[in-house]
Amino acid sequence: MNLRLKDLSLLDQVVIAVSLIAFSLLLVDPFMLERASALPPEVKQFFRTITNIGRSNWMLIPTGMAIALALVASIAVPREARAQATELSGKEVVAAVCSKCHATGAQGAPKIGDEQAWKKRASQGLSALTDHALKGIRQMPAHGGNPGLSDFEIKRAITYMVNQSGGKWFEPIDKKSPPAARSGEQIVKAQCSKCHQAGVRGAPKIGDRDAWIPRLKDGLDNTVRSAMKGHGGMPARGGMADLSDAELRSAVIYLFRGPEPK
Repeated sequence: MNLRLKDLSLLDQVVIAVSLIAFSLLLVDPFMLERASALPPEVKQFFRTITNIGRSNWMLIPTGMAIALALVASIAVPREARAQATELSGKEVVAAVCSKCHATGAQGAPKIGDEQAWKKRASQGLSALTDHALKGIRQMPAHGGNPGLSDFEIKRAITYMVNQSGGKWFEPIDKKSPPAARSGEQIVKAQCSKCHQAGVRGAPKIGDRDAWIPRLKDGLDNTVRSAMKGHGGMPARGGMADLSDAELRSAVIYLFRGPEPK
């Protein structure tokens, strides 16, 4: 493996530098390791091994340092993996950033918990609200004033605030590591059946082909597009902001066909 410094994140570089400095100090002060009570046993053992190499023969110090560098580099977490592992939850982002205005409604920001204020915004969908937050809108600066937030963290924060204000949005999906697609049946049972099972507010019932055929007269694609935007009393994507186009299509097909006869 060819390891180049530019391939490592800043955190990886700091870890390696600290490890090498610690190795050098241990050569000078053998008891420093024993006084470091906060270090886990395995870390102590790691440094004890490489410093013993250096003390046994000063000519082997470069070897010890090379081992330290190789071991630390081998456990350095890839930048992408660390980013995903340290993504903040929507609640954490809101508490740290968004609440400065949205907790009280300062500067005209919709207050968290104000269902009426959030209902109109939620109807625009997650993509539109995320775009507003990323670019900034009215009194709100880009990224909510925190450029360190990722796009995905922004989506999580928006979803959290919507759900704290009467919404029923699902947690957004990270496109870098998306879960397996849900089947039409799973989606319908989890969400669509709330209206389509009993025909609430005129919604065509599941498997009622006579009711569905007129809605499909312009083709399946048109019906799916209508579901994406919302139609009548149905919100965009059936109220599931994280629903992919393919999943939505599967759900519409299941609604038309109904469950397979047993």
